[in-house]
This record gives sequence, structure tokens and C-alpha cells, in this order.
Amino acid sequence: MTADSNFSGVLVPVLTPFGSDLMPDSAAFIEHCRWLLAQGADGLAIFGTTGEANSLSVEEKIDLLDALIDGGVPANRLIPGTGMCALTDTVRLTTHATKQGCGGVLMLPPFYYKGVSDEGLYAGFSEVIERVGDARLRVYLYHIPPVSQVPISLNLIDRLIASYPDVVVGLKDSSGEWSNTRAVLQRFPGFITFAGSEVFLLDTLRHGGAGCITATGNVNPGGIRKVYEQWGQPQADALQARITEIRNVIQAYPMIPALKTIVSNFYDDPKWLTVRPPLRCLDNTQSQALMDEMGALAFSMDSNTACVAAS
Repeated sequence: MTADSNFSGVLVPVLTPFGSDLMPDSAAFIEHCRWLLAQGADGLAIFGTTGEANSLSVEEKIDLLDALIDGGVPANRLIPGTGMCALTDTVRLTTHATKQGCGGVLMLPPFYYKGVSDEGLYAGFSEVIERVGDARLRVYLYHIPPVSQVPISLNLIDRLIASYPDVVVGLKDSSGEWSNTRAVLQRFPGFITFAGSEVFLLDTLRHGGAGCITATGNVNPGGIRKVYEQWGQPQADALQARITEIRNVIQAYPMIPALKTIVSNFYDDPKWLTVRPPLRCLDNTQSQALMDEMGALAFSMDSNTACVAAS
């Protein structure tokens, strides 16, 4: 994969570990990113919602990105989230990621002001692209209206593709609505469209999509990868049912603290439990219940056992 190539498959929005001082732990971050790639992740969507990106400063993101690359994680496997409320922050981080050779960036719309027009959102994306001014830039739009409350409409996608066909190349649809993902796939064939949850992975692949960028890839990359690899095989529906079952257990809890609980148990490292305020870690009762439920599913973060029920 070169710096200007396209992503596909299973991408993971990587959790960000923090020390007791609430500062990012770059060593643990690098370790987890390496583990994810070893388990078959096709790319790492660092600084996404799952990574508590909007609780990190621009400087912290730049430092973590540089540490990853210096630590041997290939830049072209990285698709950092660079969209922020401040135009200049988005430009700065996007420029840095592009110069570092990242395979693309995942860009939120500026999301503080609600009810803004497509014209305003187009101007925001356009201004970033023009200011970065680098032919290597590849932008994947990040549509997550349940969180951002600022949707990316089909008409906006159409206009951005028309204006920047070599730059605006894809989208992560975290709307939680299969009907929206299907509409994107139908209207923009060839656009690199990812489901924002593995629950929709098989449907996305069957309709020509690229794969998924999913939070639970942090703990189940091997199981999700099996669906991507075998989606055209007779066992695909059983494999999909398995990863959906696992997802449903985890998302019954606050997602980020739940994932960090599972990762903490896997690494036997309590630092992984830490989240930055305003998020809070699971309490002891929640943590025990979650791990009991995962145990009842015979779940393991080891890719060799992640899909035992569907093998």
C-alpha cells in the first residue's frame, strides 16, 4: 500500500491509553497498534471517536502520530482523524499527517455549530483541502450524526467528489442506519465506503462497500477479519452472526470504557482502564458483568479463538 493508495478491509479506530496522570501512554499505544496489525487489521484509524480524539490536543495527536511512525508502524497503514471544530487545527493536523505519508485522513465536519447548511460544510472541507494543498492528500469523510449532530448529506458528498475527485475518496458511515450506507453505495459506486460497525459488514460487502471501521476491532480483529475474507462463502452468515453477537454484548455498556476493560484484562495492565473526563471507567460491578458475559461467549482477543462458535 502506497501513500496514495486506497484502504479496504477491516480498519480499527484505536483506543488511546492514558497513564494515571491522564497523559497519553505512547509505548502502550504503539504496542496495541502493532498487535492489531499482527491480527490482520488493514489499517489503523487513530484519533477517532473510540480513541477519545476530541479529548486530545493537536499537539498530543501529532506527538502520538510521530511516535507510532518512529516505533515502526507503517505510515501508509494509518488514517488519522483530523477533523476538528477549528479550521486551523484541522489544517495543521491534516498537513502533518499527509507530510508523514499517512494513507489518508478521516475527517469530521466542523461540528460545534448545529443546523449549518451544506454550503457551509462544503466551504469548510474545501478550505482545508485548498490550504493543505498537497496532491498526496486523501480524505475519507466521517459521517457520525448521532455524535456530531452534523450530518454529511448525499448532495454534499456529490459536490465534494465533483470538486475534488482525487482527494475526497471515501466515507465512514457511522449513522447506525443501514439505509443510509446503502444509499451511499448505490449513488456513488466506486466511492470507498466503510460501515461504521461490523454489524453491517456483510451487507456492506455484498453491496460493493470497502469494509468497516469499527470500535470493536480493538478486541475482535480476527473475528471481524474472517467475515471480510470469507464474505462470499457459505459460512459468511454464521461468521457475521458471531461478530454481531459479540458486538451486542459490548455495546450494551458504555462503549469506550467497556473496550478498555477488555483490553486491560488482555494485557493485564490496569492503565488501559483509564479514560479522560468526562468519560468514566466502568465500576467493578459493570466490569465483572461484562467479562462474565464475554466469557460465556467463549470470547478471546486472540484471533485464533475469536470466532470459535462460527468456525
